[in-house]
Amino acid sequence: MDQQRYQQCLNEMYGLRRFGIILGLDVIRSMLGYLDNPQDKFSTIHIAGTNGKGSIASAMANILYHAGYSVGLYTSPHLVRFNERIRINNKEISNKDVVEAYETVKAAHHGPREATFFEYTTAMALHAFGKADVDWAVIETGMGGRLDATNSLQPAVSIISNISMEHRFYLGHTISQIAGEKAGIIKTKTPVITGARQKAAADVIRRAAKSKSAPFFRLGEHFRVRRNAKSGGFTYYGMENVWPGMHTRLTGNHQIDNAAIVLAACEILKRRASIELSAIREGLKTHQWPGRLEMLNTIPAILIDGAHNLMAARHLARFLKEQMGDRKITLVIGILDDKPYRSMLQSLLPQCHRVILTRPIIDRSLPAEILYKTGKSIIDRLEIIPDVADAVTYAYNTTEPEGLICIAGSLYVVGEAKEALAKMNISR
Repeated sequence: MDQQRYQQCLNEMYGLRRFGIILGLDVIRSMLGYLDNPQDKFSTIHIAGTNGKGSIASAMANILYHAGYSVGLYTSPHLVRFNERIRINNKEISNKDVVEAYETVKAAHHGPREATFFEYTTAMALHAFGKADVDWAVIETGMGGRLDATNSLQPAVSIISNISMEHRFYLGHTISQIAGEKAGIIKTKTPVITGARQKAAADVIRRAAKSKSAPFFRLGEHFRVRRNAKSGGFTYYGMENVWPGMHTRLTGNHQIDNAAIVLAACEILKRRASIELSAIREGLKTHQWPGRLEMLNTIPAILIDGAHNLMAARHLARFLKEQMGDRKITLVIGILDDKPYRSMLQSLLPQCHRVILTRPIIDRSLPAEILYKTGKSIIDRLEIIPDVADAVTYAYNTTEPEGLICIAGSLYVVGEAKEALAKMNISR
């Protein structure tokens, strides 16, 4: 496939970002109708929530793949390459398939307005999965749920990972309002699984499920885990099963909660699909999800974690304190303008020896100078290097071999950092 045409397609899609974020289903339904509704040609799992969607989605896809199914996985955003968003059987789709999907979707009738970037990519993913004749597709929402472009599915199970304050302009200013938007993915008589811990959020999701006659299952209420600190694994206590000796490859206590949600979904799916426990164990144990507490085997060591909102920043801060407290930590961080950057910095900076403030190449990123105003009251060793690649290079060249470089604050920072590390031949 002509690399120039591939790049041209990407440039045209990225140009769609000028339309911003527009929530609603009319345009995507028009596009999918033109494409002969590919989403109806395979079984789906639909995942919403504030954090953990990608980890849950990738684990579900890997388990289904190990169970012998052909599986599509749609997530966002990508870190380095657009193709990461659309995977079939654990492999990114090819440049040729990106071009074919884009040109097919571009010809579709969009309805009363131009489609947004996310509506395009969602339609492309569903088209690619239909064309590949997958058995299952695991679909992650972009924002919210009720009016998200992915909400044209009739899934076998709906998952709402957790709820916290994010995207308030679009989703609401209270936990209950945000939970209501995410609960919009619940379909009639379709089981819903959630990891929502706040009573207010759980009650909203529970009521939404009841109104749709949808079976409701909540972490800590209907299923739970018991961690084994010695082995690093856990025992899953489910609705119908007890599975000891489970392991997830992903680091962090919160990932065990995510794994519990995955296993609850597997219990539901086992009622209608052939999924052996051996496939569940192997799929959970071997799945990878880059940019989430990802430790690179370098000197000095490099830890990469998106930590793109307050909940994720607190998870990272806890990990740094409990697991990396004996190291001098250099933090490279950039944050987007719709995030609670003050609270994120207040969580992360006390764990660090020094901080390098940077800014990813996206119009929604905060200038490092704004971060500096908050950061200087928390830590003395604070520098600004606006270019992410330059910041990463500087951190690598000036951190002691026994120290730790932590790159965080935004998945866009992570993506640019990964590109820079690859060019430096230290990406592993």
